[in-house]
Amino acid sequence: MPQAAYIAGIPQAPYAHTPFTNTGVLKSEEALKPGIDRMKTVLYRMKEAGYINDAQYEEALNYDITADFRSPELASEDRYPWLTYELENRAKEIIAEKLAKDDGVDPERLKSEKKLNEKYMILADRDVRSKGYRIYSTINKDMYDAMQKAADNFKYYGHTYTGKGKDPVTGEEVDIEMPVQVGSILIENSTGRILSFLGGRDFKTTELNHATQAYRPNGSTMKPLLVYAPAIEYGVIGAGSPLVDVKFSIGSWSPNNYIASDERGLIPAREALADSQNISALRLYNDIINRRPAEYLAKMGFSKLQPEDYTNLSTGIGALEVGTTVEENTNAFATFANGGQFIESYMIEKIEDLDGNVIYQHEVEPVQVFSPETSYIVTDMMRDVLTKGTGTVAKNTLKFSSDFAAKTGTSQEYKDVWLVGYNPNVSLGVWMGYDKQRSLYAFNNTYLQPSVRINKLWGTLMNAMYDADPKLIDAPTNFKAPKNVVTASFCGISGLAPSAACSNAGLVRSDLFNAKVFLPSQPDDSLASSSVVTINGKTYNAHPNTPSEFVKSGGAGINQAFIKRMLGRLGGNPGSLLPKNSSLSNSSVSAVDFPADGSSPATVTASISGNTLSWSGSSNDVVGYRIYNVTNGGNTLVTSVLEATQSITVASGQAYVVVAVDITGLTSGQSNVVSTGGSETEPEPEPEENQEQPPTPPTNGNEGSGNENGSNNGTGSGNNGTGSENGNGSNGSNNGNNNGNNNGNNNGNGSNGENNGGTTPPPETPSQ
Repeated sequence: MPQAAYIAGIPQAPYAHTPFTNTGVLKSEEALKPGIDRMKTVLYRMKEAGYINDAQYEEALNYDITADFRSPELASEDRYPWLTYELENRAKEIIAEKLAKDDGVDPERLKSEKKLNEKYMILADRDVRSKGYRIYSTINKDMYDAMQKAADNFKYYGHTYTGKGKDPVTGEEVDIEMPVQVGSILIENSTGRILSFLGGRDFKTTELNHATQAYRPNGSTMKPLLVYAPAIEYGVIGAGSPLVDVKFSIGSWSPNNYIASDERGLIPAREALADSQNISALRLYNDIINRRPAEYLAKMGFSKLQPEDYTNLSTGIGALEVGTTVEENTNAFATFANGGQFIESYMIEKIEDLDGNVIYQHEVEPVQVFSPETSYIVTDMMRDVLTKGTGTVAKNTLKFSSDFAAKTGTSQEYKDVWLVGYNPNVSLGVWMGYDKQRSLYAFNNTYLQPSVRINKLWGTLMNAMYDADPKLIDAPTNFKAPKNVVTASFCGISGLAPSAACSNAGLVRSDLFNAKVFLPSQPDDSLASSSVVTINGKTYNAHPNTPSEFVKSGGAGINQAFIKRMLGRLGGNPGSLLPKNSSLSNSSVSAVDFPADGSSPATVTASISGNTLSWSGSSNDVVGYRIYNVTNGGNTLVTSVLEATQSITVASGQAYVVVAVDITGLTSGQSNVVSTGGSETEPEPEPEENQEQPPTPPTNGNEGSGNENGSNNGTGSGNNGTGSENGNGSNGSNNGNNNGNNNGNNNGNGSNGENNGGTTPPPETPSQ
């Protein structure tokens, strides 16, 4: 009764008597008094008119009407702003296409005709707001709420800057906060249903949906989509095929790896992807770019591709002209989880009109992009990203175990960081960056490095999804290999079928291949038997005059034709093909000859500590050192050691000197004399001839360039060597070979460390 009396009193003065303000907020106690007084007046008149008795009247007066005033409820756009506006926008797009179709207009025209699209979007907006449509979304509310909460509690986004901006109400310039923003999306692979997404940090800061509307370069997450998967699909590589991680330049552009000084040389494709090596990916992309692999991106829903994206080499590492969204990028990765089928992501299941009639029902339309074999091989390669590559922090953050594959990404100057990962059930993509692009690489001691932050965020959000629905998130089965995915052996440095030389060098590897398009069958042709030496940790072909104690026999040299083929059109330094840190590096295999300088090595300085004899380094072409016992005027060779060794244990009460030996057999002067238990002394004056004499060159016909200056016998046309005493001409040209010796057929030492006979001219420099 008091409620009815209160309502009856409102029309007399609606603004004064209503309990709520025009913003829906409950009025203050004083502001409520006019409405309550009017209620009492109504009750009194009801009693006077005989509608209620005295007891009912007193009971009504004592009733606390304020307890019935409801607290204001947040509208859906206040509780779920990003979700509400995203569903509204998608519904308008669906209704616009329906209205166009009803008018006999091809909906495809809306994508290319701006004015036509504007017309139907206006009509659709009117219908969505006025016709009482019921929109059924794919969003899992528990997951959505859990994702927002996990994101709110994450503490490693990065520094919030303060900048200048305009107040949206007054238009005045004010200070505004510029936090690191985030976008994330969770997609069910088999259907394309968007189960949850994260639009940003705070809707009040920016209304831009960073999961569905923000276009950014996707960095190295592009590599499996545009480089590795197409290369496997074309039959160019298998999972472990060797790629070339050697620097190159195109004009002023000289791309680097994440660590600028890092070059891995010949590197398995699997390792290159797991460690996100840029140079090897770009070289591989250069090999296939003429096949227009960017067309695969178009098939997987990349909507803003520009003509340059099809031709720029940098597209291979994610340098898109416009960019892509978190939704598009994650949706593309789900293609691998679906065995190569692209299933477009969606957020609206159906739309009903006011009478319950279904006016729209989503239909799944798979598009085969890659073969199941390619998809599995790429997935298997990206498992390594999480187990031993750039995504290990993400894996270690997870609270559960599942068959995940993933790829990280970082754009230029750390302005964007990505991680996209999937298991057989779901795909989760995460991005972080500033709206006004600037480097995330700041305040790392507080917030960790950007790559670590994105790893932790991905793992944190995936854990939150698991807590919300563990059955869906933790796939019960692993990815299964199709029957045409086979494990095959190959020579690790060439990718071809193993040869005896490759096997002897210990370079046979095995990995996954798509037997439908590529299996190693052509025998390896990269290696030839050779003796090798080690200089500064790298392996080189031995020189004909390298002393035998510093030579490793039974090695293998990489032939020049193979080097040229591997470096390809982009060129590069052959000496970087097998660096010490390469997983294919082998102390028995050499890629190049060492360019000896023809000069005697620098004299070293020796020192003694207890019974440990040590010495300083010498010239950069030294292959080892000889240690002599010179006690009592003697000169006895104690031992020879390789160049990496710069100390040995020696006997007590003895005197020693050290001599450096270079690759051509030239020796340094003796070091200072040091004694175990005695003082160091200055080196004795060097004799006039203190160097080993190399074997006499062959004398069939006119001799090859025969003295230090390479100007004596048999120089033919006068092109003289610049090599060592024996005139081998290792750095010169046409000395004692068929090209530069009129009468010295097959005499002298050929250039670049060839055997006597000199029939092989220097190799051409690979084109840049």
